[in-house]
Amino acid sequence: MNSPKTVKGSAMDRNQITEGVIWQQLLLFFFPILFGTFFQQLYNTVDAVIVGQFVGKEALAAVGGTTGTLINLFVGFFIGLSSGATVTISQFYGAKQRVLVSRAVHTAIAFSIAVGAVMMVLGLIGAPYALKAMGAPDSILGHAVIYLRIYFIGIIGNLIYNMGSGILRAVGDSKRPLYFLIAGCATNIVLDILLVAVFNMGVAGAAIATIISQAVSAFLVIWVLMRTNETYKLILRKLRLDISMIKRIVQVGLPAGLQSVMYNASNIIIQSSVNTLGTDTIAAWTAYGKIDSLFWMIINAFGISITTFVGQNYGAGKSDRVKKGIRVCLGMAFVATVLLSFILYLLGYYIFCLFTGDRAVLEKGMEILHFLVPTFITYILIEIYSGSLRGTGDSWIPMILTCMGVCVLRIVWIIAAVPVHRDIKTIIFSYPLTWSVTSILFFIYFHFFSRLGRKKNKI
Repeated sequence: MNSPKTVKGSAMDRNQITEGVIWQQLLLFFFPILFGTFFQQLYNTVDAVIVGQFVGKEALAAVGGTTGTLINLFVGFFIGLSSGATVTISQFYGAKQRVLVSRAVHTAIAFSIAVGAVMMVLGLIGAPYALKAMGAPDSILGHAVIYLRIYFIGIIGNLIYNMGSGILRAVGDSKRPLYFLIAGCATNIVLDILLVAVFNMGVAGAAIATIISQAVSAFLVIWVLMRTNETYKLILRKLRLDISMIKRIVQVGLPAGLQSVMYNASNIIIQSSVNTLGTDTIAAWTAYGKIDSLFWMIINAFGISITTFVGQNYGAGKSDRVKKGIRVCLGMAFVATVLLSFILYLLGYYIFCLFTGDRAVLEKGMEILHFLVPTFITYILIEIYSGSLRGTGDSWIPMILTCMGVCVLRIVWIIAAVPVHRDIKTIIFSYPLTWSVTSILFFIYFHFFSRLGRKKNKI
């Protein structure tokens, strides 16, 4: 490893994440990430709203439910891998190691392009086979294949944006990724209305609008990385796959990527079970997925915030600040979850009406919402503790805990319980059951075995 090189007078020397008031720094970092995630979710949500209103419930069931699960399988795996780059760069940046920051940045962008090319080919070829394997009904299969294939044509832009925004967050800049997503989301809304509502292009129009919008966000994040004079400056001729850096990034990010795959694999099994309950339930589950994304946006924003906070302070050797930051983040996540759960429980019906006016779909959707929303609180420990541990480079044990506690147990429940009593509540009970079990596992590991939780050992 190269010796540290400092950059006097640069943003690296003015790093407030390792120096400022903890709760203020977490919130200043949290809100841009939250709004950024919100606008990222709007890509598919706007597609679902416009398609549901102008094309029909079959198209709504296709755009988001089954296709969304498959997209999340691929993109979620990459985002997990990219978290390895975020952690690596944040640690180098916190330790003021300029050369290593630059090497990591160029490797990360090249890596996103290479992985995106592979995913594009897999998506184009495998879309119909994957959808049929999930039991997608014939009524939505044609729509879903069209949407998936177009989406995967533009997936490289999605991955470049996610990697580039991860780089910016690693150095404490969570605002510009938000601005880029706002620009992309505005583009998506305009194109959705134009292509779906005006030119009647159906799900193909929604997919085209999405990939163009993601390309806009990718261009903006690359443009900023190329124009900066800081240590994370991107120079296109230096793009290359540095094997040693890839190994480090993958070593940290692969567990998170595999964790995401296991999550989504279990969700695919759940989606397959939901697919047996008919178009109304599929459409209701699709719309609910857009509504509960509000919770996932908030909790994931806290998770990303604490990962970067811990990464930089861990790199700077500030163990007391790391531990206090985790406690503060847990408190804020708890309060935010309780407030959101209360709002969604009372106002969920009006949000559902944005997606469809079909009474059967609305009734089934509210049944799902009223069952799951009060259980959100059982997930908090998983996100904050796993994010904190990843910030120190401890990714494998959290991955194993999550895979066993959430994914494997969820699959066992679906296989064992659903055939006995096949209805939507039996299926979705797998969520609070597995969240509760996994939270207990994380609490035990974090406080009694991890380097962050053991009071007698310094980080």
